[in-house]
Amino acid sequence: MQLITPATWSAYELIDSGGFQKLERFGDFILSRPEPQAIWDKSLSDDEWERRAHATFRRDRQSPERGDWQTTPDMRDPWYVRFDQGGLNLKFKLALTTFKHVGLFPEQADNWVYIQDKIRAISANVSRPKVLNLFAYTGGASLAARQAGADVTHVDAVKPVISWARENMDHSELDNIRWVVEDAVKFVRREVRRGNQYNGIILDPPAYGRGPEGEKWVLEEHLNGLLKSCADLLDRTDFFFIINLYSLGFSSLILDNLMGQLFGDVPNPEWGELAVTDLAGKQLPLGCFTDFRHE
Repeated sequence: MQLITPATWSAYELIDSGGFQKLERFGDFILSRPEPQAIWDKSLSDDEWERRAHATFRRDRQSPERGDWQTTPDMRDPWYVRFDQGGLNLKFKLALTTFKHVGLFPEQADNWVYIQDKIRAISANVSRPKVLNLFAYTGGASLAARQAGADVTHVDAVKPVISWARENMDHSELDNIRWVVEDAVKFVRREVRRGNQYNGIILDPPAYGRGPEGEKWVLEEHLNGLLKSCADLLDRTDFFFIINLYSLGFSSLILDNLMGQLFGDVPNPEWGELAVTDLAGKQLPLGCFTDFRHE
């Protein structure tokens, strides 16, 4: 099992974690947000957290998911950060949302470099590798794939999120990503019927969700069927595959079992956890992953 954690990134750091919260710096601004897996004590005092934070998320008592932000006068919203590692040069818009998210999952940074490397390797045999990004959110993986030279299809069920991803594409001075506002299960089934295939497939499915027409997504109920379709879509000559899961209690062993059953004896398999380390050395787990690629 491997542990993926972002390498030194000047625009991001996890300053502290604990007490079911995390204190993070994104560019020039420090945010305090809930984090259910940070069950240990904070290393810094509550007063230090309050002094440092430009924005603090407070949950709505009527909703387990929504809330609002308390901000200092110098907090900007939106604001921008760059990612310039491993040959990538990407620019992201960040914003304070009612769901505590800001439009970026920094634990994914290592995956962006991985995606770029795999596409460049595939490009030795395929002039325009085709990459499918499902549950693609604001497009970090899509931007990395496009900058590496891939023909990218970006699928998400939420239209405003697609608009956000398009802004990130423009800020990163990229173009020609194919945007699809659709339920991921419906999309992959249609692609299978059409006989389409992709050299790279990336998935970041949530625990729960709704499609644009109210389609219900429950990870435990639908993941197996979705991956069966993805197995049909993946080109088996020059390829890579990545899936990340953020559902609490979901083990990377589950992914390992699914990969073995649906994809067979895959080459170069890797599986483990996504994590970020705070300045006191505490490792905050943020999900599990598996990937494989042909080389």
